[in-house]
Amino acid sequence: MIDTSKPLVELSHVRQSYSIGSEKERAVLDDVNLTIREREIVGLLGRSGSGKSTILRIVSGLAKASGGDVRFMGEPVTGPVDGVAMVFQSFALFPWLTVMENVELGLRAKKVSEAAARPRALKAIDLIGLDGFESAYPKELSGGMRQRVGFARALVVNPQLLLMDEPFSALDVLTAETLRTDLLDLWVEGRMPIKSILLVTHGIEEAVLMCDRIVVLQSNPGRIAAEMHVKMPHPRNRLDPEFRQLVDHIYGIMTKREDVARREGLFPGLGLGMTLPRISTNTLAGMLEEVAAPPYNGKADMPALADSLQMEIDDLFPVAETLQLLRFAEMAEGDIRLTPAGKRFVEADIDVRKKLFGDHLLAYVPLAQRIRRVLDERPTHTAPATRFRAELEDYMSEDYAETTLRSVTNWGRYGEAFAYDESSQSFSLENPQ
Repeated sequence: MIDTSKPLVELSHVRQSYSIGSEKERAVLDDVNLTIREREIVGLLGRSGSGKSTILRIVSGLAKASGGDVRFMGEPVTGPVDGVAMVFQSFALFPWLTVMENVELGLRAKKVSEAAARPRALKAIDLIGLDGFESAYPKELSGGMRQRVGFARALVVNPQLLLMDEPFSALDVLTAETLRTDLLDLWVEGRMPIKSILLVTHGIEEAVLMCDRIVVLQSNPGRIAAEMHVKMPHPRNRLDPEFRQLVDHIYGIMTKREDVARREGLFPGLGLGMTLPRISTNTLAGMLEEVAAPPYNGKADMPALADSLQMEIDDLFPVAETLQLLRFAEMAEGDIRLTPAGKRFVEADIDVRKKLFGDHLLAYVPLAQRIRRVLDERPTHTAPATRFRAELEDYMSEDYAETTLRSVTNWGRYGEAFAYDESSQSFSLENPQ
């Protein structure tokens, strides 16, 4: 069946990058092609660093793409777009204004008279379930109610497209579920004055629960890895076999390794230019022990593991991928399986664990190899951290370089691959006194 609905937004070969030095650039988005049509909720699903929020800013006109074509209702986007409203992750309310005054802000910016603005604001407040709180200040409201104010403020301007940047992530589980359900009810009933919704999320189940179409982004740089239509009617049941099957399928897509040529002993795409997450060795050991124990017994379904550990993909995937990087686990088709080395780690005592971890760190993490090699070659067996930080900044931003170096520092200390003195900010082969 041909989709004849009108396109609201069209992104063609969109690229976005920023400078990380005098000559180098870091790509955030690369060759993104996306069309958003009327009467659909589209979800942008991906890890941190996949460019989800960047796409929102480009669509809204708050950021200019480095390349490609961006259009809203057929017209090129050259600045902030009239007809687009956004709900943010943080509540972004003015604490000195009442609910009514916060909701009226968008109308005031559009030069709507007070006489016309007041009934529109009241209607939006009533629609979103805040009737009776018009004169309350944000400090008097719960987190869920503050976010409802954010929704009312976005809807009061009658946008064509509503952009939502992880709007439920700052809320507790029950509050988020209630607000999500209420929003879907309004959408299904056709009571919201909008034509489409573009939702940024890192929750796989949230995407399947809400969206008519899910766009999965891969990271570094952000590219579209997969796109799928969700045909299940609303309301959707998380326990429905079709729901679970789609969740498993998306986990499989997001854990799939890229098919790239690599030498034995090298992790795909790994080098000094690869950013590393800030994860403690306790967390790594804890996941190994969780997967090793019943009911998983060495192999776990990622959605089930996420549920048992109460972890979102932005928390779960970096841990699993670090274990894969260190060859303690492997991920495939939405599952994580311990390698023989991972099983040995779980069964070993603390001294054997540290030795095994240190050996794998030096074997499979190039930055750790570089630090150790420099220390071995220098007569003093010492080197300042600034030497390695400067190398990293040739490939990544200062913040990513700092996080990457901190991670390898902590992992190297645990595995006794090298020592680090915080006061002098230097590495050495000698254990601190």
